[in-house]
Amino acid sequence: MRDRWADLSRTVAHALRHEPWLYELELDAAGWTSVDALLTALARDPRWRGVTRATLDTMIQRAPKQRYELVEDRIRALYGHSVPGRIQRTPGIPPVHLFHGTAAMSVEVIRAEGLRPMQRQYVHLSVDRSTAHTVGRRKSADVAVLLIEARAAHDEGTPFWVGNGKVWLAKHVPPRYVQVAGGS
Repeated sequence: MRDRWADLSRTVAHALRHEPWLYELELDAAGWTSVDALLTALARDPRWRGVTRATLDTMIQRAPKQRYELVEDRIRALYGHSVPGRIQRTPGIPPVHLFHGTAAMSVEVIRAEGLRPMQRQYVHLSVDRSTAHTVGRRKSADVAVLLIEARAAHDEGTPFWVGNGKVWLAKHVPPRYVQVAGGS
């Protein structure tokens, strides 16, 4: 189990310190995210489907260094962040195009309703196709990468928020600004 604890800690570090957008996690200005959001993200990987709040508590207690802080329903990495910044809700003018990775079976609903955050606060949009594809693989082996006409949507009234260097946030992207990107 020792290697499994280390593997879990590395995965949590990746999610909280390095690439939260790949796990669709939103970190506040102090690096906090909800435990439930982290557990949901971890459960997408078959190795971590059984991880619970108690598992995280044990992982933190067994660690030789205090790397994480878990308080009530929130968790954060204490140090070692390589993200260019925390996800902040600062309004901004997005690039001309953004991308969103999703399960291919969701495309028809998205074409009809647009992109919605579902159980999250915001839709996460990637600045490049590769990151969107990686995010989509966390949802399904059959990935669809969507091209978002972000600047046009913004110019016509859809608000966007700056995430970090790789993520933009929106509460909804109307379907007329969403199309399936060619190739991946």
